[in-house]
Amino acid sequence: MDQSQTPQKRGPKPKQLESFERMGIPVGREGIHVDPDEVLKLAQMGCNLKEISDFFGIHPDTCKRNFADIIQKGLAQGKLSIRRAMMRNATENMVPSVQIFLAKAMLGMSETPAMTDQDKVLPWQESFTEVEPDVQVQIGKTAHLTARAD
Repeated sequence: MDQSQTPQKRGPKPKQLESFERMGIPVGREGIHVDPDEVLKLAQMGCNLKEISDFFGIHPDTCKRNFADIIQKGLAQGKLSIRRAMMRNATENMVPSVQIFLAKAMLGMSETPAMTDQDKVLPWQESFTEVEPDVQVQIGKTAHLTARAD
């Protein structure tokens, strides 16, 4: 084979956006037109592959083959917008429930603290002192306590 000739690539040809009465990329055996912008919007809302393919009436494998990068980008943008809204609610709007959730999720805080060796209660030892017999101890202004040895 000559160096100037390039071998033909196998596989499906890249789809091109067609513009006539229906906008979109023709996909599948039926050539159903799917608008990539609509796929992106559905992915941003958190729709999964099956939901997106059902919306357009195509097989999920066809949707994945033709729009995998767009779906991945849309899902990432959707997560980012949720994270942005949560941070805004926690910091600017001062919503306590969102602040608590973010403290647990991002800072690793919890309502029940984890017990470590340093957090254990020290052993308690009580020491009793001998009380001398017939010593009166005054508690408060009116009460008198008498200690007696048996």
